[in-house]
Amino acid sequence: MDLTTALQNINWLSVIIAAISTFLVGGIWYGPLFGKAWMQAFGYTEEYLKRRSIPKTFGGSLLLAFVASLILEMFIGPEADIVFGTMAGFFAGIGWVATFLGILYLFEMQSLKVYLINAGYCVLSLTLMGLILGSW
Repeated sequence: MDLTTALQNINWLSVIIAAISTFLVGGIWYGPLFGKAWMQAFGYTEEYLKRRSIPKTFGGSLLLAFVASLILEMFIGPEADIVFGTMAGFFAGIGWVATFLGILYLFEMQSLKVYLINAGYCVLSLTLMGLILGSW
């Protein structure tokens, strides 16, 4: 399939919903599930995190999630079903994102704990994105 055909077959509503889903996952993942462990691993405090620009952080995150969702939609194609979409998201998370994060974390000498928290979020988010995209 060429790029023009791929763009014509985009379900924009599902792309937007899939992008927004990363905020729900992130809010739970970096909140009650692993928020304290993540902050401790990086040495962050509540005061430190309050200094970040909310529009820049959340606006930029939403834009990047939209791009990820759009590319995943183009990757799985218009004929994808819920199973294929879910598996494509999962394997993109495990096979590409988590492996490259692993490489970076090895060179940055980050802990396995930090890697598992961040890679886990990416894998779960992409799996949910794939499920949403494949469902529509």
